[in-house]
Amino acid sequence: MSPNLMIPYLVIVPLAAAFLIIIFGKMTRPAGAIIASIASALSFTVSLMLSFSIVKYGVLIYKVGGWMPPAGIPMIVDSYSALILLIANFIAALVTLYSVNYVKIYTDTWKYFSLLMLMMAGVNGVAVSGDIFNMFVYLEIASLATYALVAFGNEAEALEASFKYAVMSSVASTFMLIGIAFLYNYTSTLNMAYIGKFIEGNRTAKIMSFVSVLFLAGFGLKAALAPFHAWLPDAYTKSPAPIPAISSGVLIKVLGVYALTRLFFNVFGMTKPVSYILIFFAVVSMLGGGILAFGQSNIRRLLGYSSVSQIGYIILGFAIGTPLAVMGSLFHIFNHSVAKSLLFMGAGSIEKTMRTQDIKKISGVISKMPVTGYTSLIGALSICGIPPFGGFWSKLIIIFACIQAGYFGLAFIAAFVSILTLAYYFKAYAPMLFGAKESLSGALKNNRRQFLTDMPMIILAVVSAGSMLFLAPGIMNILMRLATVVIVNGTAYVSVILGSLK
Repeated sequence: MSPNLMIPYLVIVPLAAAFLIIIFGKMTRPAGAIIASIASALSFTVSLMLSFSIVKYGVLIYKVGGWMPPAGIPMIVDSYSALILLIANFIAALVTLYSVNYVKIYTDTWKYFSLLMLMMAGVNGVAVSGDIFNMFVYLEIASLATYALVAFGNEAEALEASFKYAVMSSVASTFMLIGIAFLYNYTSTLNMAYIGKFIEGNRTAKIMSFVSVLFLAGFGLKAALAPFHAWLPDAYTKSPAPIPAISSGVLIKVLGVYALTRLFFNVFGMTKPVSYILIFFAVVSMLGGGILAFGQSNIRRLLGYSSVSQIGYIILGFAIGTPLAVMGSLFHIFNHSVAKSLLFMGAGSIEKTMRTQDIKKISGVISKMPVTGYTSLIGALSICGIPPFGGFWSKLIIIFACIQAGYFGLAFIAAFVSILTLAYYFKAYAPMLFGAKESLSGALKNNRRQFLTDMPMIILAVVSAGSMLFLAPGIMNILMRLATVVIVNGTAYVSVILGSLK
């Protein structure tokens, strides 16, 4: 099969799975988990095959219905979207596997897996869309599924968290839709490459400044950048544990960071004012998220604020915009996705066993739950930036990039936040993992460890511990280098896409 023809399967497979689960999930309880696991594995396989194809062929384009842009809708995979798809579908496959046993406590689990697949159809659609309105549609599909997943426990607090998330996310979507409307009125096209061609030489027009503000607010909220992060702590605390694992590892990266950077680097063109605004948001997120995390006694809330802080690192590298900084951000997207998904899975396993999210009531996890304990330790060490774990290398690259670009103050802040991260993780995880084991004895009586719960955490721990190897020659290294070129070259993306469409 031609690599171009594989692109729509990234949307078709999870979307078809969502509907098949509705049909067969009512008939037999395991059907939802089986179909979702197969679909997520197939999606990861397709994303892996596309990654190899990108290295060999360059940009891949599928014209939906055979119609030529700008009238037709293109689905585009370049090295940047290929990297994001690979990370997103890898995390999604493991979260799906982890969910199989975790959601057994709920009734109608087929609804959970159907929503999970619908969410991944939207996520993959955002990553491959070459049309700004279709990107918005896919983004809304993923968001709507997530609102329902956050409230899946059907408890009052979960419903409240879902409502808050839905309201704030709807505000962000409104900003985006207004921005798209103004952009279409100005350019008479929704194709991102043609938008970029139209506004070439007119990037400083007032309408573009207005649209940029709308998109910064909209995608900033989806990325949970401070001060747009208020929806995140409750959504991560009250939802089933696999949801913050996939949200932190996939959703905020694709719906927020990827969409934001794709538009501002490759379509609008990064300008100094936008760069300075992103630096401001990055610093506020890094410091604000870290300080708020330090005072938390709820493990999931701590991890949520930590995600806000780590997203700041990612945006900081993109905002600086040098090849080294962008490379650091891409590598940190990977490291944070792996480590934070691992930590949320670990937190979910602890909570399921201990019936609490209160850090003060959890102790001695390693002695009684060794798989959960040791894998969580690896995830925490990576997020804290302890060598030789992955988070150390990506943070170090970003700090060096700040120094290289002459932003010594930003380098100091990045280093300080890394120390702050180590402080609040040590404060929380040291007693949780190594504390007195007696407090776990009663809770763990008759507790049976589950292979499908442990295996995703083991895989993520191994990847997190060895992620420095991805800097060595290989598919991930090639993809990251090629993705860096795509972002750094900015609006050259427009001419590449237009040339490929002929």
